[in-house]
Amino acid sequence: MPDLLPPPPDGSFASDNSAGVSPEVLTALSVANAGPALAYGEDPWSRRAEAALRDAFDAPVESIACWGGTGANVVALATVLEPWQAVICPDSAHIVVDECGAPARFTGATVIPVRTDDGKLTPDALDLYSAWRGSEHHPQPALVSISQVTEMGTVYSVEEIGTLCDHAHARGLLVHVDGARIANALVATASGLPSMVRDTGVDVLTLGFTKTGAMYGEVVVFLRPELARRAVFVRKQAGQLASKSRFVAAQVLAMLEDDLWLRNARHANEMAARLADAVSGIPGVALLRQPEANAVFVTLPGDAIAPLQDWSFFWEWDLGASLVRWMTGFATTEEDVARFAAGVCAVVVP
Repeated sequence: MPDLLPPPPDGSFASDNSAGVSPEVLTALSVANAGPALAYGEDPWSRRAEAALRDAFDAPVESIACWGGTGANVVALATVLEPWQAVICPDSAHIVVDECGAPARFTGATVIPVRTDDGKLTPDALDLYSAWRGSEHHPQPALVSISQVTEMGTVYSVEEIGTLCDHAHARGLLVHVDGARIANALVATASGLPSMVRDTGVDVLTLGFTKTGAMYGEVVVFLRPELARRAVFVRKQAGQLASKSRFVAAQVLAMLEDDLWLRNARHANEMAARLADAVSGIPGVALLRQPEANAVFVTLPGDAIAPLQDWSFFWEWDLGASLVRWMTGFATTEEDVARFAAGVCAVVVP
């Protein structure tokens, strides 16, 4: 470890979950805390949040709030799948790598990972298992799940999602989007929920707020309301029904008001671009690609990774390739970026 390392940044580049909570959300929680309210979603905040989401999509969507991202993905998938069916998704998908098998356990369905280089599923990948349809010996492909933004930091264009949905629907498959970071994708593509989700044909969306400034709480949105028939029962059985639901709904309302969630996401994306620029000239640091949202993937000299993690922790992505991931968030500052880049330079070029 070099002797002249700068102080580590105040903000963490390990995850956008490392940030705290937007002040506007804390204010909304405090306001919602005044007086009693009926539990389990029978409160004014929940009704207003449902209406606000219908306005956001400009469609009669059905939405149900959950505690967190994994739980929301489980509820989304278990609502529309039978145990003999299968989900097709990229091999880097959160439902494959980072949810401890929860989707498979709670749905009973098979999760089929498809190899990708950039985290994005292409339409032709759906045809790999078309011969299984109708055979009692194979799990039946029923749903395609993609992440927007992907776990590799890439962003589907609106056209790519539309083409994928058309291809899936022509083969009798539903489409689920894990939108934990969809706010970052919306600002990256200068699009909105109607154009990216409603008009492309997405059937079910896990709509994320935590990574862009909420304390907790994600929402499952059914673009086809008839698909939500079992959702409330699945949510309860999966332990995702918050008794004091007003506090999830209050956060959703605060995030949607004046597009706070999009402003936060835009800042995160801008900080990722700034970080990429700051480290791109450091010898031994190579960008995997220019950041498309708020993730920066770089390769480093192998012996520099552990010392840098000790100084300011971040996650390695593929140690065999010396590939690491740096995430920015709504609370990342320009000072954080400058100090982190200075520390990288001090370790990589001692």
